[in-house]
Amino acid sequence: MSELTIFYDGTCPLCVKEMTALTKRDTHKHINTVDIYSEEFSFYENIDPDKANTILHALDKEGNLVLGLDVTHRAWQLVGMGWLYAPLRWPVIKPVADKFYLLFAKNRYRVSYWLTGKSRCENGVCKR
Repeated sequence: MSELTIFYDGTCPLCVKEMTALTKRDTHKHINTVDIYSEEFSFYENIDPDKANTILHALDKEGNLVLGLDVTHRAWQLVGMGWLYAPLRWPVIKPVADKFYLLFAKNRYRVSYWLTGKSRCENGVCKR
């Protein structure tokens, strides 16, 4: 069983890029990634697809829900690079970082276009 199952938007180029980077570094297979637009997602009836499309969702191995930047930090911790996101979880920075994350999540297709040249993946799916 995975330490963390992450539910991500497989139509978002930037989101796919992050999941690809994570899984490449996940040599111990601690992380399972599930595209919210895939058939596999239908097995997770306890995850609301509309909410998962608004903010990054994950389940830890105990079945606890993890959201937003807490998912990102936990995932990178599992691959030995948690220090990258640790400052975003510090008490003074966390509230501001979380607000910026929600703004990013709401505008992820536009940000993806600015950073990758694509706003959405072809045919609704990005190739990993």
